[in-house]
Amino acid sequence: MSWEAEVEEIKKRKHLAEQMGGEAGIAEQKRRGKLTARERVAKFVDPGTWREISPLVGTATYSENGLELESFLPKGAVKGFAEVDGRQVAVDAGDFTVRGGSGGGSAGGLGGELDTKDRALEWQVPYVRLQDAAGGSVRGFEELGRTYVPDGNINTQRDIQLLRLVPVVSAALGSVAGLPAVETPLSHFSVMVKGISQVFPGGPPVVKAALGYDITKEDLGDHRVHIGISGVVDNLAETEEEAFQIIKTFLSYLPSNVHEMAPRTEPTDDPNRRDESLISAIPRDQRMTYDSHKIIDSVVDTDSFFEIAPKYGRARITGLARINGYPIGIMANNTKIFGGTTDVDAGEKVMRLIRLCDTFHLPLITLTDEPGFMVGIDSERRGIERAGARLVMVTCDSRMPWAQVVMGRMYGVAGQSHHRPTGMFRRWAWPSARWGSMHIQGGTSAAYAREIRESDDPAAKTAEIEARLQAIASPFRTAEATGQDIIDPRDTRPLLVEFVEEAQRVLATQLGPNPNPYSP
Repeated sequence: MSWEAEVEEIKKRKHLAEQMGGEAGIAEQKRRGKLTARERVAKFVDPGTWREISPLVGTATYSENGLELESFLPKGAVKGFAEVDGRQVAVDAGDFTVRGGSGGGSAGGLGGELDTKDRALEWQVPYVRLQDAAGGSVRGFEELGRTYVPDGNINTQRDIQLLRLVPVVSAALGSVAGLPAVETPLSHFSVMVKGISQVFPGGPPVVKAALGYDITKEDLGDHRVHIGISGVVDNLAETEEEAFQIIKTFLSYLPSNVHEMAPRTEPTDDPNRRDESLISAIPRDQRMTYDSHKIIDSVVDTDSFFEIAPKYGRARITGLARINGYPIGIMANNTKIFGGTTDVDAGEKVMRLIRLCDTFHLPLITLTDEPGFMVGIDSERRGIERAGARLVMVTCDSRMPWAQVVMGRMYGVAGQSHHRPTGMFRRWAWPSARWGSMHIQGGTSAAYAREIRESDDPAAKTAEIEARLQAIASPFRTAEATGQDIIDPRDTRPLLVEFVEEAQRVLATQLGPNPNPYSP
């Protein structure tokens, strides 16, 4: 006697699960211009490597005698493990065709198998959310026969643990509401797709009930809101396929977990390359702007820079790159936005990069031209002092090797946030560097107010004092007293290659969970 009939039953149930929410639900998904959860998985993972977990979980109905399966609605997610660019990754793909991806029919309770998150923690592999889910639904109250106390943190605590152990990525690929909306930024990196993605804790009907006004889901939470204004999502893709490639690129810079070194690729760029354009990259007139992206490209491996959150906090450029094949974090002031001044948004972006590098053991490179913290009434209302305090704290708490190249200005506490007094910290300055507690032009009228006020010609007196101060502002005067290295800008890449090579020994001693846990 064999178990052939039961094996056929397994195949039947898996086939029903593969139908997702049925023809009508799939048709609606397509009408909205979206891939299905299973199509997403197939396009994201390496062919032939997908291993689904809990494929038989769902809501079934049976015949009167309880023996014959009459219908089956699978859970609102497709979950499993696969290789992505040859590396094992855990994937959760929300299935909007099943109850709007609200989570109905999920496994749990006594005897429940480990979920994807639990397995990612135990297996210590990267965790990727392909989000298309509406969160909780009042329909679930009727099915449950009661309401419930929202003790969701019993599950969300695993998301927190994941952030401190493995790379976590969220891709908003549809309407993402409720708890899934909070999970979007509960990650090391996030992406959304233009035209099909929205993120909000409560959608238009909830807004109408709570606040009394009508709004579309696009105006409430699409890329116009979250990529450049709120900063909830990092990067924008034009298509779902592009989003998958962006995720793969991000993951390529990181180890599978905090116990491993970041993967080095075969170097393809000359480590001793000296870019002649750097000698004139910084204008002598500090009021003029320049392209910091070009400077980044000049010092990192060719075509290796991956920018994170390019539309948010634009006064700072942040991202990942490679130097001689080694992954690094890199950031620079962007003088084309507020002159490079650090505002609250830019500070938030910088803190996330510092935490990312510190968590996954990447050296950090800072290209500095820092005028200071943003001033003015808007900045005060947003709490620039508290943001500055947090930035200084995150900087001082960090451990990873850090190299700074002072290209231009470095003033005040914002300038201070580019320096770490402990650990493996190295700093070089270009001849164009200028520093101090504040700008000479702005500080003269305050520090010499009485002398200027009592002079016969206040304007001439101000100019005289500024000229006197400018004469002693040369970085060479600082070098005479402190030993500060001043370098030919064209030597920057070879020096950074040397630094990153030396940093590997220090990074190897820091493997494991960071004593200052990552927070999004």
